[in-house]
Amino acid sequence: MIYKFRFFAVFLLSVLFVSQVKAQEPDPETAQMLLENADIIMQETVVLTIARDQYVDAANMDPNNIRANYMAGSTYLQTTDKGKATKYLLRAYQIDSDYKFDLLYSIGQGYQYGYEFDNALEYYKKYKQKLESNSGYKGSDKTSMSEVDKRIEECNNGKKLMEDPVNYSITNVGTAINSELWDYAPVVNADETVMIFTSRRGPDQGNLNENVFDDNFYYEDIFISRKSGGEWQAAENIGPVVNTKYHDSNLGFSPDGKTLYIYSDEGNGDIYYTNNLSEDTWSEPVGLSDNINSSGYNEKSVSQSADGNTLFFASNRPGGNGGFDIYYSTKDRKGEWGPSKNLGRVINTEGDEDGPFIQYDGKTLYFSSTAHNGMGGFDIFKSEYDSASNEWSIPENMGYPLNTPDDDIYFVMTKDGKTGYYATVREEGMGYNDIYKVKIGGSEDNMDKKVASKKANVDEGEDESEKEKEVDSVEVAESQDDDIDTGAPVKLLVRVVDASNNQSIESAVKLKGQVDNINVPSESKKDGIYTFVIIRDEATDFMLSAEKSGYIFANKKITIPASKGEEQTIQV
Repeated sequence: MIYKFRFFAVFLLSVLFVSQVKAQEPDPETAQMLLENADIIMQETVVLTIARDQYVDAANMDPNNIRANYMAGSTYLQTTDKGKATKYLLRAYQIDSDYKFDLLYSIGQGYQYGYEFDNALEYYKKYKQKLESNSGYKGSDKTSMSEVDKRIEECNNGKKLMEDPVNYSITNVGTAINSELWDYAPVVNADETVMIFTSRRGPDQGNLNENVFDDNFYYEDIFISRKSGGEWQAAENIGPVVNTKYHDSNLGFSPDGKTLYIYSDEGNGDIYYTNNLSEDTWSEPVGLSDNINSSGYNEKSVSQSADGNTLFFASNRPGGNGGFDIYYSTKDRKGEWGPSKNLGRVINTEGDEDGPFIQYDGKTLYFSSTAHNGMGGFDIFKSEYDSASNEWSIPENMGYPLNTPDDDIYFVMTKDGKTGYYATVREEGMGYNDIYKVKIGGSEDNMDKKVASKKANVDEGEDESEKEKEVDSVEVAESQDDDIDTGAPVKLLVRVVDASNNQSIESAVKLKGQVDNINVPSESKKDGIYTFVIIRDEATDFMLSAEKSGYIFANKKITIPASKGEEQTIQV
């Protein structure tokens, strides 16, 4: 229990110290003490979130302490609320623009995570100029040109995706499933009555191991929740036959709900399976054959087709297109899994592909990728298989607000194709990763048609620009279909002013749906005007708020009208 005691000893020291500091008048001396305390936490426990809060306190107590500001921003980029990094990294840059070679790049990251893509592009381009002027620099604080080019492409993608948001309702599944710590990788059976997921909650909430891992958070355990009366019931540990005293996580659920695929550290990461013998009893996990599990490489996600004959999974084995690729295996006449095959370069890229989920129709594949036309981290994509041409369609980004500049991965769908589940970090969440339910609105039909129009062409001799023209012409023709929802976005323009003089001021402006709890990030912030773009099939209530240090918090309810044929603009 050495990690556990070490964690709570340092954590208690941290809590006591901060409570004493906050009772004092802020000054550079106490800020330095906080900074040193944060360094101890980093060295002794590697608990980034606690250290981050200490660095933030230090930076706020002494805005001129360059290291406190840089570390506050850096640890934000490594944890949650990444968009908050910008404030502290900008301070560090103003104090010393050469403090870190890639400081401009880090500022760009903060803006990107905060959905301020234009500002992100500005700093990424400044960093590119610095790279070009210092081509011989070899320091460890250098970010490569290829990486910054990738970020620039993501920001341009993000701008396009946010200009055309998809009609999703994204709702936290609630406290019956989510905890204050990590909850992720949800899988559901065909009739959506059983959910299995992975959590790092503590033993007081069912974890089988009272100790903590090297990062001083509890080990992963697999939990299960059943639906009764239309509501998810309190999640329970799936039990010691499946869970061990170490990390245990689920990967996939067979459509009939009888087989659960789980992850094992064996072989550097292999896929195992366990069968449901009765409601609360599972068989001893058994590893899949070496046609699926590779020797010395990692297999970390899996999905089985509705007919049970095809298995999709992700692996970083040699011979792929990049990092992790998606592979598939089909059953032979004996019912055994045959040799695995790479899904091909239409799906797989030089980046990472992970989290495959094959829909119940047997032809629609959802997966996540760090490449294609993503807006940052992993984005969720969709592709359809055409059995006539033996081709997968060009992957279609599932769009904003499902996808964000951070990681969006392990998305699964229900049988009707209108409801999905995935885990993400959102501002209204209960802790770290939470599990969310996604309801897909009328624009899903439009997305289906776009995907179908972008069939991949394996003829490498075909001119790429001609293919794009062909795709665009198909989409334009389809957009004239009367059956497709053509509602234009509603633009909300918000100006925040000082009540005493009516002068515009900058502040933290937020717009959140009252029912679905979706946060709508501002599309742009220019000349004191914050612009939000909303698409809803019906009039929807939002809470609009503005917050700034030294001012009273402002909060008001606002009703956004339904999207119509023409764009509407509302000024507040």
